[in-house]
Amino acid sequence: MGETRWQLFPDGAAVAQEAASRILAAANATLSRQDRFRLVLAGGRTPEQAFRILATTKADWPRWEIYYGDERCLPADNPERNSQMAAKAWLDHVAIPAGQIHPMAAEKGAEKGSVEYATLLANTPPFDLVLLGLGEDGHTASLFPGHLHPSQERVHAVFDAPKPPPERISLSTATIAESQAVLFLVTGDGKRQAVSDWKAGEAIPAATISSMGGVDILIDEAANAPV
Repeated sequence: MGETRWQLFPDGAAVAQEAASRILAAANATLSRQDRFRLVLAGGRTPEQAFRILATTKADWPRWEIYYGDERCLPADNPERNSQMAAKAWLDHVAIPAGQIHPMAAEKGAEKGSVEYATLLANTPPFDLVLLGLGEDGHTASLFPGHLHPSQERVHAVFDAPKPPPERISLSTATIAESQAVLFLVTGDGKRQAVSDWKAGEAIPAATISSMGGVDILIDEAANAPV
């Protein structure tokens, strides 16, 4: 499924800038050979920085399709939702048609929302690029250590998450593995232990991620420092 490639940057701002550049480059390359660029978004501070950069950039926005890697089960307008962050930082400011932005219906609860998103993805070609982050415990999207994630599911209903809110929705590793490329954004000294575990071959959720083109990890010096 391709290799894992680590690339080191001085700080989170540099990671965000590189991420924005790579997203745009992936879009341009994809749209040169097909009609739509399908991108999966992540939550977190560094993705938000990258989204703010994209909001100031010119691109062929009407040909982009936006999806989400995970979502918190909160009201649709709650500012803690990934969809609200992405909208305010980027999507509200560019010409991606509303019908091509696909938030998870997490306000309906983990079970119903996950079924609805799986139904949507059943008619969706593989993603061109998936953005992911890394939690201090090694989780990514809402795939947490110690949780069972049935391999046949395209989208998981997540209960008892170790951080609030307890109910979430997450893409499965199987769905992500079908994508063309995965880009992790990893910043901050709080991620050092998870990074150390990943590099040591520990079976943290982030280490289970793959894609057709491998996995690229953009990491800053703080996250990469020895434990």
